[in-house]
Amino acid sequence: MPDVAVRSASEEDRQVVIDVITLAFSTDPMARWAYPHPATYLVAMPETIKAFGGKGFAHGSVHLADEGAAAAMWLPPGVESDAERLGELSERYSPTERLTEMMQVFEQMGAYHPHEPCWFLPLIGVDPTRQGHGYGSALLRHALEQCDRDKVAAYLESSNPRNVPLYERHGFQALGSIQAGSSPTIVPMLRRPIPSRR
Repeated sequence: MPDVAVRSASEEDRQVVIDVITLAFSTDPMARWAYPHPATYLVAMPETIKAFGGKGFAHGSVHLADEGAAAAMWLPPGVESDAERLGELSERYSPTERLTEMMQVFEQMGAYHPHEPCWFLPLIGVDPTRQGHGYGSALLRHALEQCDRDKVAAYLESSNPRNVPLYERHGFQALGSIQAGSSPTIVPMLRRPIPSRR
């Protein structure tokens, strides 16, 4: 496919980013385990997206591909997701019988998160009608080039096993697995910066 145009998303793009990621995660195993009912998912997921990656807007680290076909929300070193808000959303919208397991998943995620400075990719998603056409790779390349220039690691948690090979192709390596009770498995993945070949 031709080169994908990737740019930083502005505050004016916030809703476009939230909408495409909400669409992309509509069949994600972890997202739908957390919010199994369609009506609840459509209310809770946009708020979850804001809590996970919304701080990236202030740092210019939210990226859009082809004006809304796909989006990635990166958090720079030292910037973290809003864990308190994520907990509130879980308590409000997730099935009560899954809350203990969800808290265990969050604890495991925290344990795997690197202590060293790194770029964190809490969310990346492609419009389901555009998946399989290189948008995810274009978004990853756009951000990982900066990680390599700055010699900084990148970290993500893959909530869909189908995406693990994509991340591996871009240099990420699995650190283990995150799972509690009836939850799907999340794969934490780290990518060390790749030195320039010049």
